[in-house]
Amino acid sequence: MLSRRHLRVKVLQSVYAYYQSGNNDLHQGEKQLLLSINKLYELFIWQCSFLIEATRYAENRIEDNKKKHFPTKDDLNPNRRFVEHSILNTLADNIQFRKLENLYKINWGEEQEIIRKFYYFLRELPEYERFMNAEDHGFDNEKRFLIQIIEKYFAELELLQSFYDERSIYFVDDYHLVSYLLIKFFKSLDADFNTLTPLPTIYKTANEADNEDLNFVKQLFRWTVLNSDEYGKLIASTTANWEQDRIAVMDMLILKMALAELFAFPSIPIKVTMNEYIDISKYFSTPRSKIFVNGVLDKLIQQLKAEGKIIKTGRGLLEN
Repeated sequence: MLSRRHLRVKVLQSVYAYYQSGNNDLHQGEKQLLLSINKLYELFIWQCSFLIEATRYAENRIEDNKKKHFPTKDDLNPNRRFVEHSILNTLADNIQFRKLENLYKINWGEEQEIIRKFYYFLRELPEYERFMNAEDHGFDNEKRFLIQIIEKYFAELELLQSFYDERSIYFVDDYHLVSYLLIKFFKSLDADFNTLTPLPTIYKTANEADNEDLNFVKQLFRWTVLNSDEYGKLIASTTANWEQDRIAVMDMLILKMALAELFAFPSIPIKVTMNEYIDISKYFSTPRSKIFVNGVLDKLIQQLKAEGKIIKTGRGLLEN
């Protein structure tokens, strides 16, 4: 479910937290890294449950309106397209989803004010009106509606974000990433999605015995921490004109992680590693970090290749 880019970002955040805390327990640091990734998946389930709860709230409003002393024609014959949203209703009854809801103790009973505000916010959106009145009300239209709402409006839901921030420190940084995962999940659904369909796992893996992504995360974290001093010296040798305390902390961590990946993963092409960490620097460090990281990595890679210290194996990797 998470791409390698996202896994790298989670490792970067955990390495940063590891050093900021003054912790020297590698096992504990790794444990916190894996917990933060698991918490991201928990937030994904919370957000799915939030969307489902909105349909339940809408159903309750329809039933309440029917009980009015003088119900209108619309009250008695309401448009039920949202409450009968087949994807959300099927997800609500999905066996694995229900187990995860129970595991994470998800309950919106005391948070109905958040649901109410979202529902009335939703009803005012042009996407909602189009969805409710479209001639096409098939599976693809349902997917399109969900994706549009998440993509365009979830970032605006400050009340919901505040709720999650109070629930877990791990949810603070992952709200927007989880929106991306929701979009990815709904885009991937086929019309045969049903209550028995397995939900995507947080790590992409062919089978439980060979979890390549989990191993990638653990090894990248360990190599970065265990070889931090050695990598620091390598970086210092390439940045002789820079005072080390003037180099942004995040730039140093990004460079050390890039070196860890270059050394620890012979099957990952050099260009892939270089491009990934240059891109990450654009979002997690200073405005000029991209240029700095690019220049330092380029020099380090040329030096390490010349010294025969970077060895890549596998088809298509020998020339990298």
